[in-house]
Amino acid sequence: MAQSTLLLLHVNPSSSCPSIFRHSQFPKLSPKPAKSFSVPHSLTARKQRFSSRMDRLHPPNALQGVVSEAIGLLQSPDPTWQSALLNNLLIFVLGSPILVTGLSFPGISAAFLLGTLTWRAFGPSGFLLVASYFVIVRLCCCSGSQGTGVTKVKMAQKEAQGVAEKRKGRRGPGSVIGSSAAACVCALMSIYGIGGVEFAQLWQLGFVASFCTKLNDTVSSEIGKAYGKTTYLVTTFKVVPRGTEGAVSLEGTLAGFLASIVLASIGCLMGQINGAEALICVVASQIANFGESIIGAVFQEKEGYQWLNNDVVNVINISFGSILAVLMQQALLQNWQTS
Repeated sequence: MAQSTLLLLHVNPSSSCPSIFRHSQFPKLSPKPAKSFSVPHSLTARKQRFSSRMDRLHPPNALQGVVSEAIGLLQSPDPTWQSALLNNLLIFVLGSPILVTGLSFPGISAAFLLGTLTWRAFGPSGFLLVASYFVIVRLCCCSGSQGTGVTKVKMAQKEAQGVAEKRKGRRGPGSVIGSSAAACVCALMSIYGIGGVEFAQLWQLGFVASFCTKLNDTVSSEIGKAYGKTTYLVTTFKVVPRGTEGAVSLEGTLAGFLASIVLASIGCLMGQINGAEALICVVASQIANFGESIIGAVFQEKEGYQWLNNDVVNVINISFGSILAVLMQQALLQNWQTS
């Protein structure tokens, strides 16, 4: 019995293990996959609701995004409608104490539209030119007890003579639109690329010339009313009372001429125009204001021309100055090219 048992357990030298323990005689078992732990659906839903409430209470990502976008618009090198609106709004809020001294509320609204259009067309340099115009008008002659600025110089004296500006010199929307009509046309032409690259500089020249013309007109008129010793009718050179339509004075003419030089120089320093174009703006503004005086002397306040009020005359005057500057630039350019 012992021998038979030993024979059964005899190991075959050619095999690696006893035949009765060979793996082929046993079934092959595959390992069972590990069980994955899953979060109950109710717990996940509660977590999502909690996160949603926290986002509503503390939305740092949304707020940071808005602030970053606003800063990006303020620093944008290329003007867009969004950057124009945001920058203009910020400047108007900061400058409101000065604005309310020179403009009525409707006038401020019209000026805001002008500022937005200007920024979109010509960027910060164009806006600064308009701001410079406004500051010069308000502050270039700081005298008189009734306020500061050209339109408030010797206000009591001008009111007594019946030549003072309405609303204590505060401008309304009609005055703003009349003063900026030509500039707005140039800005729109620039925005929509009318005329292509060749006309881009012409629109900018017309823009600067329009404000030089308006500044020349405003300063010469107000300084002439306040300080003009002798006023002459431009068509006959007869001595007439201050404030007469079409009347000019040496003091007012000189002040307006100097003011246009200052504004044209600002435009040149900011790179909007070059030195020759700055000179063109000054000459064109002087010629346009002389033409406005002729219109005032011949037509304004005459029978059948009641519609020709100051705002209409402003549009004619400033448009003429702007167009004249562009024509002068083209004429000079052609002469330089042919010579």
